[in-house]
Formats: sequence, C-alpha cells, structure tokens
Amino acid sequence: MSSVDMAQARYAPATADGTVRYDSGTLAGLGRVAALLLDQAGDRVDDPDWVARARHAWEDVSAEVRRTVREFRRHSGADGALVLRGLPIDARHLPPTPMVKGSVQHHPSLTAAMLLLFAGGLGDPAAFAAEKSGALVQDVVPVPGQEEVQGNVGAVELTFHTENAFHPHRPDYVMLLCLRSDHEGVAELRTSCARRVLPLLTPGTRETLGRPEFVTEAPPSFGPAGEGTAHAVLTGDPADPDWCFDEAATRAVTPEARVALAELAEVAHRTYTAVRLRPGDLAIVDNRVTLHGRSAFTPRYDGRDRWLQRTFAFSDLRRSRDHRPGDGTVLVK
Repeated sequence: MSSVDMAQARYAPATADGTVRYDSGTLAGLGRVAALLLDQAGDRVDDPDWVARARHAWEDVSAEVRRTVREFRRHSGADGALVLRGLPIDARHLPPTPMVKGSVQHHPSLTAAMLLLFAGGLGDPAAFAAEKSGALVQDVVPVPGQEEVQGNVGAVELTFHTENAFHPHRPDYVMLLCLRSDHEGVAELRTSCARRVLPLLTPGTRETLGRPEFVTEAPPSFGPAGEGTAHAVLTGDPADPDWCFDEAATRAVTPEARVALAELAEVAHRTYTAVRLRPGDLAIVDNRVTLHGRSAFTPRYDGRDRWLQRTFAFSDLRRSRDHRPGDGTVLVK
C-alpha cells in the first residue's frame, strides 16, 4: 500500500459519498457555540476581534466535529471534498436572497459565525481585495442580467476550476454554506479530484500537465487583472500532486499542452461527483487537489433563489504575508 493509500485509509468519511450527518445533540451543541459567538460580535463580520473569537470558539466545538475537520485537513480523501449535512443555521428566518452583483455579508449573522468557526478549524479565513470588496463572507447568488457569466453571479453551468487559479496564493479550502436551495432543487455542486482523474490520464498527458506550458486569466469577479505567469497544471509529488486549472480561463501555450487540457477536461467531466446542497449543508472543497463547478439552474428573482455563502480558508496564512497589509485578512495584490 502506498503512502497515499494509507493516508486515504485513515480518513473515513461517515458515508461513501463524503457526507457527514451528526446526531441532534452534536448539532445542537454546534448551534450553541455559533450562537454564543454571534452574541460576542461587533458591527462587522471582518472585525479582527471577532475573527479571533471565532478561532478561539472552535475549541468549544464538540470533539466529534473537530475530529472530522482535523482528519479532512490532514488528508482530504479520494474525492477531496466533504459535506456536513444539516448544520443549525435557522434557515426559516432568512431575509430575501440578495440579487445584486458583489453581494457580501458585512453584518454578523449566525451563518457568518458558522463559516468563521469552521475556517478557524481549517486554518484562517482570508479574502481578496479585488473580489467582493475583500469580504470574508461572500454571497453566491444569481444576479439579473448575469446569467451567462462564468462566475458566482451566473446561472449557467459553471465549469470546473481551481478557485483563483491565476493567483500565487490560492485558498487551500473553499467553504460553501447553503442557506437556500434553487426552486426546483436541481442545482448540483460538482467536484472533480485529481486523485480520481489522474489514474485515468495517459502518461504523456500527465507529463505534459507537469510542465509550465499554461496561462490562466483572472476570473470576471476580479475585473481586468490580466494574466498570470506561465505555470504547470500539476505540481508537487507526482504520486499525489496539487493542481491548478480553470476550464474557462486556463489556456495552453503549446500544441502538446492543448491536447493534454482537452483530455483532462474530458476525464473530469466523465468522473465528477455531484451533490445537491440543502439549507444547512456545508461543503468544504480541498482547493489544492479538487476542482469544483456547478450545474445550470433557473433563477426567478423572487427573493427565494438559491443562496450560498462562501468563505476561503488558508492552512498557512503566513505564506501570503507580503500580500496582506498589517497582517490582516485581505490579500491586496
């Protein structure tokens, strides 16, 4: 058994599809910790004091929940994603789904408290100044007139991507907390993990993906940020590599690289895992080894559309220290 296989064997999600359901007592305890954290909030989600309180409050979460996150952080398993079902977020008393571009959560809420709690378990929360005004808790909602956009405001199929693939300091984890499902309940979060895809690629393609023959543009949400430098899609240990790929924004600069990207995309679309998130479901995607996307859905713009909230977590925030003035939580370049 290889070291990768041994690590995967040690991580055992509660179900075969990588979802976890806690008992009512565990969920109630988690709800109490989040509610107490909310009671201690100031005026802003991004208040450094509240972020620090969330990090400390994580230690008050039950050992079972902390163990789940710790094991996932150590090794994210064959699918590189985890879904915690039915977290207590008081979904019955939500306001209408936002409908504006750039929507974020400035004021503390129970859902923001929940996201910051889990960010503290995974590492530290941080965001990017050029995206969603650098807010730590961001709304992922359909916006009128933006349906065709390849981004969090769209409603068409969102193709597979590493979050912020163009950036030298990509988040290690993307957390997506479902507040409200789409009307028809058909929208899927789709994930495609390198650990599933790579064994299906030809040796030549794997070799090509490991060479710096690819360039990735910034997503629309960052505005005219331009292109990054040439990079490889696969980096690190060949037996269990990280990858960096955005189906809509990564282009090949050599003929061999174009062939490799086409094969990668074909296999990813053939082998992905899909999950339909319901209110209270928290999806955690290991952004180092797992692409994510979304199926198409039809918004109605009636205040009841699909609503996720997103927070990024970094395992080692210090690596981006030169991008964060004052050792804050916002990367400015």
